[in-house]
Amino acid sequence: MIRTGIYGGTFDPIHNGHIALAHAFLESGELDELWFIVSPQNPFKQNKDLLPDDARLEMVKAALRGEEKIVASDYEFHLPKPSYMWNTLCHLREDYPDREFTLLIGGDNWQSFSRWYHYEDILATHRVMIYPREGSEVDAAHLPANVSLCDTPLINISSTDIRQRVQRGEDISSLVPQSVATLIIRNGYYK
Repeated sequence: MIRTGIYGGTFDPIHNGHIALAHAFLESGELDELWFIVSPQNPFKQNKDLLPDDARLEMVKAALRGEEKIVASDYEFHLPKPSYMWNTLCHLREDYPDREFTLLIGGDNWQSFSRWYHYEDILATHRVMIYPREGSEVDAAHLPANVSLCDTPLINISSTDIRQRVQRGEDISSLVPQSVATLIIRNGYYK
């Protein structure tokens, strides 16, 4: 079985923190590969200003070019909307029976996990690895058996902050890969 981490999100835009977390997950030795699943619509983030799906996917592909074991995926683009993680995981298991999927989420998402669609089914059928987020404490001693707190760095970069910086004409070169900064500038994203 190939142990595949599923890192879902809108990635609007993908940033250096996302990539650093992906590396930390792979370095944990618990995953063989990691898929960035670009979500067309997060049920908790109804955002009218979300860049088009293909634009966000293009930025993720550009950011991950040359990365080993890390893949940009448009898998959710082809599923019914809104894109609930339970539905995605069910389809993935069916389409990729040679893989064991582990859901990767932030501490903030873990705190609201009981509101996720079919969260009990996710917990019953998949491993979940949590990464720390500022202001979202997770007590590792009280996690279910198949849920673990991954020892990843606390990275304080947010896509919202990046979008606001672009709107104000500020430099984002330390926050996103150069390829992503180029796409944002060239296409006038977030202006």
